[in-house]
Amino acid sequence: MWAASCLASCCAACACDACRTVVSGISRRSARIAYCGLFALSLIVSWILREVAAPLMEKIPWINSFHTTPNREWFETDAVLRVSLGNFLFFTILAILMIGVKNQKDPRDSMHHGGWMMKIICWCLMVIFMFFLPNGIISFYETISKFGSGLFLLVQVVLLLDFVHSWNDKWVGYDEQFWYVALLVVSLVCYVATFAFNGLLFHFFTPSGRDCGLNTFFIVMTLILIFGFAVVTLHPSVGGSILPASVLSLYCTYLCYSALASEPRDYECNGLHKHSKAVSSGTLALGLLTTVLSVVYSAVRAGSSTTLLSPPSSPRAGKPLLPLDKVDEEEEKERSKPVSYSYSFFHLIFSLASMYSAMLLTGWSTSVGESGKLVDVGWPSVWVRIVTGWATAALFIWSQVAPILFPDREF
Repeated sequence: MWAASCLASCCAACACDACRTVVSGISRRSARIAYCGLFALSLIVSWILREVAAPLMEKIPWINSFHTTPNREWFETDAVLRVSLGNFLFFTILAILMIGVKNQKDPRDSMHHGGWMMKIICWCLMVIFMFFLPNGIISFYETISKFGSGLFLLVQVVLLLDFVHSWNDKWVGYDEQFWYVALLVVSLVCYVATFAFNGLLFHFFTPSGRDCGLNTFFIVMTLILIFGFAVVTLHPSVGGSILPASVLSLYCTYLCYSALASEPRDYECNGLHKHSKAVSSGTLALGLLTTVLSVVYSAVRAGSSTTLLSPPSSPRAGKPLLPLDKVDEEEEKERSKPVSYSYSFFHLIFSLASMYSAMLLTGWSTSVGESGKLVDVGWPSVWVRIVTGWATAALFIWSQVAPILFPDREF
């Protein structure tokens, strides 16, 4: 017993030293990576608790307060939602605290980039506290998470449009034949991949001899939107570039694929998984990794985007009242620099992403057969993906025709 206690104490001390070393190594430049790592950790914790916490949660009286004990999937979903709520509140509080930070001289700038040991402790306590809340609060959070997830997907679409147009403007701005050829080559590659991708969708998701009218409608509608992109872009009145249209075509095709792949495994038109109803841990890990990368990219891109709630540049500071030496003057100049991205909006994206990830891990709080054990599977997920594709198309077409319809406005 004494040896076991010593071993446990040594392990705890080593773990604390390791955490302290990692935290002290987080610099100003790596702060965003650290936030992304914390968010990824929350998803891993959610996934682990979804798999193992159900038997323990059945014994907690304020959670299992029903006359008849719910099935295991209810407790799995509840565990994910509680971790997600803790993560959501953590980033929401940070978003509120960071409102109005304009330059590095603001004390909250140091709060954003430092204090990582305290942040990690607060995050852990907040997640643990969520398991003491009554079921009514968790049910309310589940409801609003669906709306928050939709808002996150809308932000993703806006970021994608911003990225594609920035990419096109940068290459066109070089005004050299090489970059025009590169634009043409990339556009052709995207279109070839798009039509090949759609051919595979017809092959796997509209098997012969089965009534798969819904899947056929989804794929045909995607093709119509793709042709619509090209027609609008190449219209003489628009005079747009083919690169954004080709990239958006490929992206809409991907959304259509992800929607069809999210159909229940026992659905007869889901030919991609007709031979395997059980899903391996590797597939689950791949789905979770894809979710993490998508969410992290959106958060980082949104935080640094020049078109979405970027902080206004702070005015230059006047001359100091008292003379400073050269070192102090350099430090003062460094601290007076405007922040490079909106801290508040950066944390807000993580808040919305917490809701979105909870919906993915719980199948949008629904379960169909074996689908309750999968990441992002079920009919709600299918329709969210499809509607997101249509919203992407609508926003892209609007971005092309709005300057013509309203020439006096800036877009």
